Amino acid sequence: MSGEFFFDTTVLIYAVARNDPRAATAEDLLAKGGTVSIQVLNEFVAVARRKLRMPWEEVVEGLAAIRVLCAPSVAITIDTHDAALRIAQRYGFHIYDSLIVAAAIEAGCTTLYSEDLQHGQTIGPVTIRNPFRSGKVRRPLNLRKPAPPQ
Repeated sequence: MSGEFFFDTTVLIYAVARNDPRAATAEDLLAKGGTVSIQVLNEFVAVARRKLRMPWEEVVEGLAAIRVLCAPSVAITIDTHDAALRIAQRYGFHIYDSLIVAAAIEAGCTTLYSEDLQHGQTIGPVTIRNPFRSGKVRRPLNLRKPAPPQ
């Protein structure tokens, strides 16, 4: 399995966030397709429910769309875990960030889109890019359903 782009959780979250100036950039990236790990899908669920307070129906719909655009997802195996431990030790990353980098490498990706890691840093064949770094922000399409009136 290989693909050019791997997405960290923040890209997925911004794609469904309401009124976030990063949404359009995230949507554009996802529309090109890429790869995610099962860990990223799980983090998406946790953040969408806890921070965005999305109802389960919207979370499941969002996951379905992500799975179409980012298929197949990378499973976290003991080999991925071992590689993540080496990355965490060498670069000083948190284990969860290291798992994302290790999964991107395992998937054969060359670019990891992440807001949380150092822009431009290369780890093995993967270069980390923060797609939200530039001052240029386009108006979001807001793919998420509007909140019901209260």
